[in-house]
Parts: sequence; C-alpha cells; structure tokens
Amino acid sequence: MNKKTEIIKKALEDKKATNIEILDVSKQTSLGDYFIVASCQSTVQVRACVDEVEEKMEEAGYVVKHKEGYRGGSWILMDYGDIIVHVMQQETREFYAIERLWDDAGTAHSEEE
Repeated sequence: MNKKTEIIKKALEDKKATNIEILDVSKQTSLGDYFIVASCQSTVQVRACVDEVEEKMEEAGYVVKHKEGYRGGSWILMDYGDIIVHVMQQETREFYAIERLWDDAGTAHSEEE
C-alpha cells in the first residue's frame, strides 16, 4: 500500500464502510495501480464515505480527477489517476461483483487481514 491508499482506507473505515478491499491491478490494466472497493448499508452512508475520502485526500494534497454516481448514490466511483475507488451499497456490490473481474489481481490489503 502507498500513502494514498492508506488515506482512502482510513477515511472509509472512519465512516464505517465494510469489506474494504485494495486490489493491486497494476499488472492487469493501465487504468490504475489500485482499485479500492468498499461496501455501505445505504445511499447516505455511500455519500458520507465518498465525502470523507474526498476531504481527507484534499487535505493531503490530492484532488479527485473524476467522480460519478453521486446523485444516484448506490455506486460512486472516484478516480485519482493511479487509484480508482468504488464505494457501493452492499447489494449493488454483490450484484456486480467487480472483484471477480480482477481475480488475478493481488490483494494489497483487505479488511479481514
């Protein structure tokens, strides 16, 4: 993990996101080095997590390049260039199971470790 992933993980934990996974996808795609995926129980919690990540990253000098899904709130994506953050309602995460798309990715860290 690097400094950015640690900031993001802590921000998500502070807002009680669950099942946080940090996938090292640097060898599978040029989209980024890490995908961070986290689950929440409601749209309110999804937005709170995203707001916390954005605030903590800005405090550290990192600005989100792109953010989408905020209005809907069931799946918000944040693009920090080398890190893509997916904050999702639990049922949305189970339905799309995006981690399975990256089965070959090494897990840099997950909440259960």
